[in-house]
Amino acid sequence: MRISTVTTGLLCLYASALCAGTPEREAIGYGSPEQKIAMWIWSDKYTYRAGETLSLKWTVKTNGDLYPYTMYAYRQNNQNGKKFYLPSGTEAVPDAQPAAMKDVNKAELATATVPDEPGMHTLVVQLRDYTGTRVLKSAYMKIGVVTEQVTVSGNITANTTWVSTKSYLIQGIVAIKNNATLTIEPGTIVQGAAGSAPPSALLVTRDGKLVADGTRSRPIVLTSAQKFGERKRGDWGGLVLLGKAPVNVGANTSGNTNAAGTFYIEGLNATDDGLYGGADANHSCGSLSYVRVEYAGAILSPNNELNSFTFGGCGKGTSAHHLQASYGLDDSFEWFGGTMDAKYLVGGLGADDYVDFQLGWVGRLQYGLFFQSPDSRGNRGIEGDNSEYNNAATPFSNPTMYNLTFIGSGQPGFDEANSPGIFLRRGARATINNVAVANFYSGAVEFTDANTQAQMDAGNLVMNGFLAWDNNKGANGANTLEGQIPNAPTQAFALGTRAAGKAANFVISDPMLLRPFEYSDPNFRARFGSPIFRAGWVSAPDDGFFDQTATFIGGIGDEDWTEEWTSFIVETEI
Repeated sequence: MRISTVTTGLLCLYASALCAGTPEREAIGYGSPEQKIAMWIWSDKYTYRAGETLSLKWTVKTNGDLYPYTMYAYRQNNQNGKKFYLPSGTEAVPDAQPAAMKDVNKAELATATVPDEPGMHTLVVQLRDYTGTRVLKSAYMKIGVVTEQVTVSGNITANTTWVSTKSYLIQGIVAIKNNATLTIEPGTIVQGAAGSAPPSALLVTRDGKLVADGTRSRPIVLTSAQKFGERKRGDWGGLVLLGKAPVNVGANTSGNTNAAGTFYIEGLNATDDGLYGGADANHSCGSLSYVRVEYAGAILSPNNELNSFTFGGCGKGTSAHHLQASYGLDDSFEWFGGTMDAKYLVGGLGADDYVDFQLGWVGRLQYGLFFQSPDSRGNRGIEGDNSEYNNAATPFSNPTMYNLTFIGSGQPGFDEANSPGIFLRRGARATINNVAVANFYSGAVEFTDANTQAQMDAGNLVMNGFLAWDNNKGANGANTLEGQIPNAPTQAFALGTRAAGKAANFVISDPMLLRPFEYSDPNFRARFGSPIFRAGWVSAPDDGFFDQTATFIGGIGDEDWTEEWTSFIVETEI
């Protein structure tokens, strides 16, 4: 690998034995040093051909951190695990000495000639302690070295595999159908063409299946085909999975010609390819793990947008975990009926809601982190309906959720004035336990209409373990239960004066998160002494799905399950 002189200088400045002087050390403890410093790295694009020049850039915000880190930078071939250290470009570990980091803003760290090693690679900047032994912080950038770009349009009607040694460009709606399975290998990068009509999207029909099982080191990335720095919400459609599990829609609903128990998915035209629902609660739409969907949510027609992840009538046979939705123009994750479960979800900087459900979804959800920023506002953390067509339709929407964190922008909703952290309406039922909600312009939680409040009074809405802080900012709401939950019926529910016994452990307290507002490098874990870790939070049921070891509230404890496979970089900060 060819390394620029800029690289040599920067590496010397921060880690090389050639650097002179070591500043006074700070003691390592809670909140220091890893929790103070912010750092992110990026390259000029996702996919490269052998022989191209790659430019690696970085930003560092020390935030007053004087700790002498020992820094290493390297490229890892994720197919074989080999590491090639900078600046030498060899497998030899450099002799690095500790030094204090300096603030850097959008600077070039390295340039390199891309090797002829097809597959996914990780660029890593690693900060170790002053002895060089313990890793304190790492920044990652995933790239693909590919032999060609394959343009995909039309239908997939036979078993097909997409491989990590190629990149794929989706043009228009690509539908998996006729009992075909599309398998996407770990480390594969798929791009949606912007501006196509209809919007570019990957659609799994009721008689198709998608197997997209990435790994922590080789996530599958579905993203915009636009250049870095020019990507935006809604560049392309997104990922749509449709199945045969029950939905609570009657026949010929809203001018359609659907049979009872089926419907046409939002965001697409009403055709057989967009039909979902049925009687098979165990149906499988496929398997998703370590998948990122970025810059999705293209608009087909007014009020008819695709989501980053759309699940329509997907059943218990569907596997979904470690999924990230970034910069969606509509919802990050939306369930239209079905029975499927999901774990370890990240939703960030989307324009609408982060967890949206309706039409009879009865699945389970555990571990989620969802956030917006003042520059990338969204609407609600959770928006839950039973049915807009019939509030009493059965099966009722009735999901069970544990361990979620929602961070608002502190600003009015993107396009909905009333945007609480959790918003249930239209007769929805739910169990929502061990949830943290902070920094929303509207209240922390609201059960909005008479039909939903009737479900509350009937004991069909359960909340046990709820932490709120700095919500209701538009009304300067105090950090009291009344100030955080201004909606009177919901407030009475939380206080236990209405539907007593179904609301418990409502706490108004600062969650003391480490770095929730550093959007390119957030840290949603809590500081020592945070109420996140207090005793008394309810445990999830031992039903084969939920993890009972979570003794904390919110989406993350001490272990950072977002490490490496996610990307949080804000588009304007590269």
